[in-house]
Amino acid sequence: MSSENRLGALWPFRLEKRPAPSSAMRLASPLIAALAMLITGLIVFTLLGKSPAEAFKVFFIEPVSSSYGIGELLLKATPLTLCALGLALGFKSNVWNIGAEGQLTIGAITGGGVALFLGDSLGHFALPVMLIAGALGGMLWASIPAFLRTRFHTNEILVSLMLVYIAQLLLGYLVHGPWRDPHGYNFPQSKAFAENATLPLLIEGARVNLAYLIALVLALLSWFFSSRSFAGYRMLVAGLAPAAAAYAGFSEKRNIWLALMIGGGAAGLAGLAEVAGPIGQLQPVISPGYGFAAIIVAFVGRLHPIGIVLSALLMSLLYLGGENAQLSLQLPSSITGLFQGTLLFYLLAADLFITFRLRRVVHAAPAVLAN
Repeated sequence: MSSENRLGALWPFRLEKRPAPSSAMRLASPLIAALAMLITGLIVFTLLGKSPAEAFKVFFIEPVSSSYGIGELLLKATPLTLCALGLALGFKSNVWNIGAEGQLTIGAITGGGVALFLGDSLGHFALPVMLIAGALGGMLWASIPAFLRTRFHTNEILVSLMLVYIAQLLLGYLVHGPWRDPHGYNFPQSKAFAENATLPLLIEGARVNLAYLIALVLALLSWFFSSRSFAGYRMLVAGLAPAAAAYAGFSEKRNIWLALMIGGGAAGLAGLAEVAGPIGQLQPVISPGYGFAAIIVAFVGRLHPIGIVLSALLMSLLYLGGENAQLSLQLPSSITGLFQGTLLFYLLAADLFITFRLRRVVHAAPAVLAN
């Protein structure tokens, strides 16, 4: 018996591509994945000896049961939304920027550097200059994989990912060395930003700030760019049909640069929003992994700006619920990663069965030789 026949005997099914994947199921799959994630979480809580009802309340209800909690939800959703919006445009054009975490870090450094060294002299112009510097810092960091991809055909996934660790080491060097606060009791942190270099709050008694409104405006601009501009159309064609894009004369290099610059600029803004918002200074750790979680946000949101805004709120709730579960249920910090991972797993599984279906393979019985 051949190896193919032996495999078929063990698993008599194969994936067959559907002639026309269901558009309705594509829209419903994030909801299905979220529901499956919730059910899995409740099973995990039960296995850990926790009451599922109590765990559900602690994880999903208590974090947003007050105006402060809602403010925290929007606060954490801000960098997730910003990073995911930039990544989604690249993913649509088959440019896989996985280094938003590093671009976020560099944006925090460049924007924070403006606050530390020019904040007093800029007065009311400090924040606009910081926002520009943060975006430019992220774009500068994203230009490295863009240049290497277009000049030497390197893989932007690996390059952008490796640059994350270089950015984090650079931040650590600065806050431990030349940018460390001389009056900070030797803690690895910069001086606190001046009041004119911090983002104004949106809700009294909460920490959500102007950056969330900026993220919503960018979501609207992202929708307009991708659906109403020729550059957005060019990027979409490059992602869906590279051969057709080349035949039409669309420059692959220009699309790569544009995708990475947009992603880097948005991530840089997210980094600036963190240091000019809830943190208020530079520290060794700026983000708990927003740049990586934004990849999940982008796909759960179906790479659409409205979907991204909603999925960022869900991911933000997972962060808040995980923190609350650590305090109330004495669960490890990895519980947040568990929910994020299962959400992505179920979404990918749903997408697989939207595009393909399982078909039973019936093997013909071997012919019997007559005597």
